[in-house]
Amino acid sequence: MRLGQPWSDRLEQRWAKPAYSGGLLSCLAIFFFIAATNTLSGWLYVMSGVIFALLGLALRLVTRNVKGIRVDRHALEPVTAGEPLQIRLDVSNASRRPKTLIQVEDRIPPALGPMQRQVIETLAPRSSQTLTYEQPTTQRGIYRWQTVDLRTGAPLGLFWARRPQPCPTVAIVHPMVLSLQRCPMIDQLGRDMSLQFNSDRRIQSATEGVTRSLRPYRWGDPIRLIHWRTSARYGELRVRELELFTAGQEVVICLDSARSWVPEDFEQAVIAAASLYFYGQRQQLRMAVWTAGTGLVKGDRVVLDTLAATNPNELVYAESLPDCPIIWLTPNGESVGTLPPSSRWLLWSNQATSSSQVPTAAHPGLWVQPDRPLVQQLQAEI
Repeated sequence: MRLGQPWSDRLEQRWAKPAYSGGLLSCLAIFFFIAATNTLSGWLYVMSGVIFALLGLALRLVTRNVKGIRVDRHALEPVTAGEPLQIRLDVSNASRRPKTLIQVEDRIPPALGPMQRQVIETLAPRSSQTLTYEQPTTQRGIYRWQTVDLRTGAPLGLFWARRPQPCPTVAIVHPMVLSLQRCPMIDQLGRDMSLQFNSDRRIQSATEGVTRSLRPYRWGDPIRLIHWRTSARYGELRVRELELFTAGQEVVICLDSARSWVPEDFEQAVIAAASLYFYGQRQQLRMAVWTAGTGLVKGDRVVLDTLAATNPNELVYAESLPDCPIIWLTPNGESVGTLPPSSRWLLWSNQATSSSQVPTAAHPGLWVQPDRPLVQQLQAEI
């Protein structure tokens, strides 16, 4: 039992709690019994005895009505903020008696919404019934809850009995993804990386000045890589091993989640991270997301789950920022000066107080204005 839980709730869960009519009848039975004791009137004893018998019968029936019921929950599919969760519960009656007027209460987290109640009028023996309802979502996150309560006052309505059923589940609400028609920040970064990649490819295809070592020829090696002068000296074919160059074809969106944020700004930053990630995917770029709590993550579902779970001021488990072009989402202007070359930034801060702290010439970026739509700002030139 939870500390501070009202005694009436504990009584209802462990045994049964009198309803208003049950409490009134209990008072009348006690009153008649005391009156019979004082007056020695037999009919008063009879009346109090009949009422006590009725209360006992109601107590036995209500506790029996809630026994033998099992609740199973279907797995929840992830949804995007603003879409409803489709929740399905299978309520089974394993006993040989029918169950009537059972109230099913799904104790969802308060942050997700109020507790949901549905009523089963009749549940036949050895049968089951599926309850389905939609739970609206407004805020991204990962929500967990453990129990479903079965509550009934049938058949006489004199007592209420409640029995919690363990039914754990996890609901994942992904952040909203904005539909960007263009994003100059990603487009410019992609063009820079393409130029670098083409330059590196030309270097890799060269045959002079980039040799790392020589090794014996193996079947399938390109003829152009044979070093003829060294091969003549050793009397066997020798092949150049060229220095490999990486083009940095991966763009990492880094969310500064270890820092304190204004709650509304952080939610905007999460939406921006998800929107930039999927826009880059559509532009055929290799995208990844980095947070202080998880480090580098890749893959659409993993990225969405990570962004759904992240929060400001989270503990730092990740290593340092990736050594490649990144898009830095932060409320701290001073951190912009430490970014890798060719990086970009999105800053949620007061522009008047932070403009002297951001080296815009070295790292172009964008101040996010709270009074303007985010989708327009992400599509604006930087």
